[in-house]
Amino acid sequence: MNITFIFFLGLFIALIGVIPPGLLNMTAAKISLKEGPGRGIMFSTGVCITVFIQTYLAAIFARYLSTRPDVIAILQKVAFVLFILISVYFLAIATKKKEETIVEEEVKSKRGRLAHGMMLASLNLFPIPYQAYMTITLASFGWLDFEKTSIITYVTGATMGTFVMLYVYIFFFDKIKTNPLTSQKNMNYVIGSITGLVALITFINILKDL
Repeated sequence: MNITFIFFLGLFIALIGVIPPGLLNMTAAKISLKEGPGRGIMFSTGVCITVFIQTYLAAIFARYLSTRPDVIAILQKVAFVLFILISVYFLAIATKKKEETIVEEEVKSKRGRLAHGMMLASLNLFPIPYQAYMTITLASFGWLDFEKTSIITYVTGATMGTFVMLYVYIFFFDKIKTNPLTSQKNMNYVIGSITGLVALITFINILKDL
């Protein structure tokens, strides 16, 4: 299988997951503004180290699931419920009048930015189920297999995709920060909508298997 194609698949899937303004990309942008782009890039590198590990674990987990269709059927139902709950959670938060300043609180950390990025990314467990679900879906289309070379290539692409989007936030935040989408309220709406869409796709797949 073409490893270049697999690499860009991973890059694209990761870009989609990181495009919405979130804690990691907004923190990278804030660090860059306050401490310089170099510190922002160091933070992003820490994030990407953790993302590499998370995506690799997700791919290994997906490889195991691909041999157990009975387990996939159960986990699809569990994933559907979880994505619904996550969507409701973020959409409910978005209705709050008070804007939260989570990013501002996080950037006050005096620890090394590399470790800071790794730690903050490790608190975000969403990439594991997201990437596991996406790799299983890509494999079902015949676009990805679970050979070691393919997995490493996909994981590398996903890591690069994450870094590219963080890089965009670091160097173009001044231009995008006035965009209404970057408010905490609208950010929650975006995340809730994305998880809702994933829940809908999962529900359709469940119906197909009945």
